[in-house]
Amino acid sequence: MTIWQPDSGETLLARSPVTFATGAAPRVRGMRWFRDPDRNDIQHELPGWPEGPSFIARSVGGGVAERSLRGAAVAAGVAVMAFLSSAGGNLSGGSTADGEGSDTPDVPQDEVEDFPVMWAAPGGIARTLPWQLDPGRENQKLFTTHLIVTDRRLVIVHLPYYGKELGRIEDDVLWQCTRSDIQQVTRRNFKDGTDFVIAFVDGSWCRLRSIRRVQLLRYLAPPRDLLALTDLAPDQKKTVLAFAEEHESPGTPFPIVSRNPTGRLRVETFPLSRYTSAFGAAEVNITMDSDGRKVDVGDYLPEDF
Repeated sequence: MTIWQPDSGETLLARSPVTFATGAAPRVRGMRWFRDPDRNDIQHELPGWPEGPSFIARSVGGGVAERSLRGAAVAAGVAVMAFLSSAGGNLSGGSTADGEGSDTPDVPQDEVEDFPVMWAAPGGIARTLPWQLDPGRENQKLFTTHLIVTDRRLVIVHLPYYGKELGRIEDDVLWQCTRSDIQQVTRRNFKDGTDFVIAFVDGSWCRLRSIRRVQLLRYLAPPRDLLALTDLAPDQKKTVLAFAEEHESPGTPFPIVSRNPTGRLRVETFPLSRYTSAFGAAEVNITMDSDGRKVDVGDYLPEDF
């Protein structure tokens, strides 16, 4: 296996699958565009990009018809689910989003009328993003892309997806930028709550999607300060060292400590045994209070998650 690792002195903060986002509103459902500041399509200008699909937004009438058909299909599905439930079926389900989805668009002109996932003038940082992020160009049954967040940079890696061999990681670095290249990272909650926008200091931006958005953005939107052992009270330090010893294994980094919005401290690390091509780096973590006591999950506040 070839698993990307940070440089000496660099701290891994998150790693999760990521792609360019896809439109959800009726006019742009299933579509995406690559734009310059005048809303011209620039996908044919991007160096090294293979040909991909070209989209035309549906007419208002077409969008209404598509929405009506989709509503009928959903209603039919609800009726089937209700029948199965009444017949004693054991039904369960859940969302891969972080519970922040919304039916209200954040930016209507970029989510309802149009759906740019790259916005950049010539020379913009966003234009350097790899084509493998595009679901219209990459075969996602065979390959996947992960976004890696560290305290110094963002990195995009490309790797084969072996299905049943999810623990088989063969990273190929496609792209990276320094944290200083980033102006802001913003959640976009329209529909599923899995999208986010990375705005670069040169005015360019991209809209990405991840089923593990919470993990990716924990240290980006807004950025969190990391605490050193010397910043901790003696009992807190003792808890962190015990956690590190419990999860010590080859390749597992020393735990990260950060302050939750609740004031409690989050302690986490990323064992190599928990890396998968499907979900990235799965963390193990605890939350502790000001006295260094581990907080039971049942006592977590929403911001502790």
